[in-house]
Order: sequence, then C-alpha cells, then structure tokens
Amino acid sequence: MQEKRYLVTQPGPLLPFLLEQGRGQSRNSIKALLTRGQVQVDGVTVTRHDHPLTPGQTVVLRPWGTRAEKPPFPILYEDGHILVINKPAGLLSMASDREKTRTAYHMATAYVRRQHPGGRIFIVHRLDRDTSGVLLFAKDEATKRAYQDNWDTLVRRRGYLAVVEGRPPRGEDTIRTLLRENAAHRVYTVSSGGKEAITHYTTLRTGTEYTLLEVDIRTGRKNQIRAHLSQLGCPVAGDRDYGAATNPLGRLCLHAHELILTQPVTGEVRTFRAEAPAGFARLAR
Repeated sequence: MQEKRYLVTQPGPLLPFLLEQGRGQSRNSIKALLTRGQVQVDGVTVTRHDHPLTPGQTVVLRPWGTRAEKPPFPILYEDGHILVINKPAGLLSMASDREKTRTAYHMATAYVRRQHPGGRIFIVHRLDRDTSGVLLFAKDEATKRAYQDNWDTLVRRRGYLAVVEGRPPRGEDTIRTLLRENAAHRVYTVSSGGKEAITHYTTLRTGTEYTLLEVDIRTGRKNQIRAHLSQLGCPVAGDRDYGAATNPLGRLCLHAHELILTQPVTGEVRTFRAEAPAGFARLAR
C-alpha cells in the first residue's frame, strides 16, 4: 500500500469518509487501518471511527509499519495549523550567529518534514536558550500572522514557574518598570526611554534557601522575568547574568509551564501545559 491523501470537502465522521474513499474495501478492513494507527488527520494519528472531520482537512492513509521518527523533545499538541513542544533548557528557539542547526526550530522542521515532505514551521514566539517549557510554532503563514498580529488578544496567559534565591518582600506583587538593553545584552530598569514591562508573581512555596514562584507576564520583553526578579533581590537560581550566587540544578530555574491561546478562526480556547522540571519543588523546602 502506498500513502494516499484525501481532502475533506464535507463535514462528517471519519469512518463514512474512509468508506467512501476506499470503495471496494470492506468495513472491517477500513476499521483495521484505524486500529493499526495508519490514518492521520492533518498530521495527527487518529484511531476513533467517529472522529469529526471539517472541510479543508487532509486525511492520510499510511503504509503499515511506517512511523514518524520522534523529535528530541516532547510534543504537547499538534494539528494541521500549530505544533506545541516542551523545549528543554539549553536549546535555542531559533538560529543565532553562532548556532544554526541545534535549535528547536530546526528540529521541529525536520520532524514535520519526515511526515510531510515540503512541510514548514513558522516561529510565533521564543523562549530564552536556558528557559524550558511550552513553545508554539505555526505550520502555515496565515496562522503565524494571526498570532503575531494579534498576540495580546489571542494569548490569554503565559505562565512560568521560577525558583529564586531568597524570598521576595511580598507573597504576591506586580512589578511594572521600563526596561532597556545595554551593549552587553543585559536588560535593566530605567526611569525613562525604555519599554514597559509588567510581571506578576505569586509565592507557591518557600524553603530555607529558595522560593518557588508562579509568574505571569503581561508583556513579552526580553529577559523581563529575570530582570524583574533580580531587581527584587531574588534572582532566578542559576542565573549568573542577573546576580544569582548559586546553580543548584545546573540550569536556569525558569520554566514556561502554561500557555493559554484563543484559536484565531474558531475562537476555541486551548490550554497547553508542561510539567515542572524535576527538582523545582524540592528546592523550595
């Protein structure tokens, strides 16, 4: 069996669609394709016979035994328009002058093209190299533009977990300053001439040396969480650039654990979460 691709033109359940496309095949043989994971809808393997189809989707029947090679990071969600991953710490979101291929973008592109030759990935937002967590890519330019042009409207929440040295002066607070980047690429607070940055934090757990914080950013300035928490006298653990004295986990203790989005076409609200890295909770004891 060679790979076969079909475009959906009418709404309806998956099984009748497959029976229509595979005339001459028995109902049991079509169900077997589903059971064996040979059916994909917009790049996602589907096994339910009543899976709902909508016009514009692509249904692919794949040869038995073929499997897409897994990428080197967890896939949190995937459909025909977006790919959401859990980026590990130490991996660039996109290429830099020094690093072109060991990036989340390059690896995600390779993953998509193993499934669909010619497939593409588009960058919607970024995470710092040393920050782990939820990272969103678009699979088409229209989706990329929709999120980038309407980011403040479509992104309902960007939630982070941070392990910081010491203890913030308040259990919960909102930090609002102007930030500017210097020639050494370090971000700092200024009284004028910078860009507004708003960070809200809530204390989740306090230990003898470290505190675990839930952090929400209302603006997406470069390094704003790191700069704001350092300004409080509580730098993120492992963040030497912003004054941390310790590195207990051998990494920056900052993790993007929740991203809540509105789907630009349907208005559906989607929540994507990445579990906290091992050690975060243990440090704040």
